[in-house]
Amino acid sequence: MILTPHHLRFFLTTREHSLPLFIESIGFNSRQEDVSRPEGYPCFHWIQTVSGEGMFTFKGGTFRLGEQSGVLLLPGESHAYRRATKVWRTLYITFDGPIAAAVLTALGLKHTRGYHWDPDSELHSYGETMLHSMVSERDLSGLDASANMYRFLTLLRKHGQHSSMPSLSHNVERLTPVLAFMEQNYASPDVGLGDMAVMMNVSSRHLNTLFKQAFGVTSYAYLIVIRLRKAKEMMTEYPQLTVKEISERVGFRDASHFVATFRRAEGITPERFKLLYT
Repeated sequence: MILTPHHLRFFLTTREHSLPLFIESIGFNSRQEDVSRPEGYPCFHWIQTVSGEGMFTFKGGTFRLGEQSGVLLLPGESHAYRRATKVWRTLYITFDGPIAAAVLTALGLKHTRGYHWDPDSELHSYGETMLHSMVSERDLSGLDASANMYRFLTLLRKHGQHSSMPSLSHNVERLTPVLAFMEQNYASPDVGLGDMAVMMNVSSRHLNTLFKQAFGVTSYAYLIVIRLRKAKEMMTEYPQLTVKEISERVGFRDASHFVATFRRAEGITPERFKLLYT
């Protein structure tokens, strides 16, 4: 730990660095100085504004780093940042690990990018929560810090907004009426994209765009996910039902289509699933 009147910083030891995802350092700087790193930083690097404002330069552009905003940098990414106000207070985390890159890719955070978020989101204060836990607790194994780092990244995925793109949480909130409609009407084979688009008062194409931004799939593909989940629940709760009966109850017009869809998604047939779970 490094402790000065203006800078609180924790370095984790090489023992914690053996974890799949680990924090290298975490700190709070109440008088952030100007920094230039032409060669980048060797680990993944997160920095956010606590108060004041800074200017962050990377990839040939400049990102204004005010309150409720931060930057995630990939290792070795050339960057520089400087104060834009007399006092700029920052919180930062550097992290790495064998699964770090895979986790970021899976969460859609694989690019160096600036983010902003709503002040009432959990992301707003979670970094400070992580730092306070380092101050107040003795995490000798590093496991708590590793778990907190993963939680932080999931919150960034959920609440972080970049450019003019809405956050995942905003997209899901907007789609709530359609998601509720799917849950209530999945059993009807007549449910279509047009019905859902009319409900949202958007075009079918735009509705699919919203679903892809939120879930990575089209609205119809998401409906299929719901139908398959309901089918698995029914097969375990009502093992006496035939595959044909299940397919009809979850909105498939044809049992063979249900079997093919189920096998493609789950890797096994419905009959095999019933044997495993009933």
